[in-house]
Amino acid sequence: MPPRIPQAVCLRAQLAFSSGRSVPVLNLPIRLFSSSPAAQSQKRRHQDPYLIAQAKARRAANISRQQALQIERAASLGDPVRGITTPLVKSFQTGLPVSEEDTKEYDSEYTGKIDQTKYLKHSLTRDVLEKQLTESKWLTTPVPKGDMKDPGKMSAEEIEEASARQEENSRHHMKKATAIERIVALESGNSRDIMRVNIKRCVETFGRHNTDKILPSKPKSAQPGALGDASPVPKADPNAPMAEASPIVRAGPDTGSSEVQIAILTAKINRLVQFLETRGPKDKMNKRNLRLLVHKRQKHLKYLRRRERGGPRWQRCIELLGLTEGTWRGEISL
Repeated sequence: MPPRIPQAVCLRAQLAFSSGRSVPVLNLPIRLFSSSPAAQSQKRRHQDPYLIAQAKARRAANISRQQALQIERAASLGDPVRGITTPLVKSFQTGLPVSEEDTKEYDSEYTGKIDQTKYLKHSLTRDVLEKQLTESKWLTTPVPKGDMKDPGKMSAEEIEEASARQEENSRHHMKKATAIERIVALESGNSRDIMRVNIKRCVETFGRHNTDKILPSKPKSAQPGALGDASPVPKADPNAPMAEASPIVRAGPDTGSSEVQIAILTAKINRLVQFLETRGPKDKMNKRNLRLLVHKRQKHLKYLRRRERGGPRWQRCIELLGLTEGTWRGEISL
């Protein structure tokens, strides 16, 4: 804002200019913009304690509302790492189903009885263990003498002594078998053994070599003439026999489908989260590994949802593993 010059000074300058005289430089006081009445009122307004308190209260209310909205959004989406704890996810800690009732709860198609001793350490199976125990019993049993092979030639004392020796051998064998059972039991295994068993369980639960028998198949692709195809649609012959659907022949267990990979990643994520919460809160390398696993699972979930479009495989996967929208929707930040 230019400074104001008195009217008398302006007239005197005009007369001097018209007469050709030099005009002296006027040393007039200049009032700055900051010292204007509007600026002074603005300055007084910022110094008003009542207005300052009102501004602080509005800012605190906005911050608290933003925090409440963030909590509501996070609750609606769910935990992107843990999701919802289900019986199947809970059993990943021990590698064995909790109980038969819990198994029926998370797997409505389950029929049968749970064998708690089915999974063993060191990649052993129950059949292999029983075969080895039978062979060891045969090797440790002493070979009878020539006279003892024929019971008719043995006296009563010899028969009693042979039966006592046989009972003692059987008792020693039972002790050794019990010790081996405790050694190879999964309850005494480390995290590597439990993870190996969890991977095997995920393949058996979500593998398509098993789920194809209980879940409906995916609808077939569009026939000729659909989706803008100009080719004519052949008419069906009513007298022709119905063609049976050929079953999918698999070379082995299904280990590469999306639902199997999602289940395996969920088991690894739960074990890693448990480790970071208890023993490794400052382990930055495992925190980075956890972030990579979570984002990898998110990619598989997006792919499975896009391919299945809310079908039975998608519903079964998210229900058994307790996955929420926070595990696959939007940006995940840990």
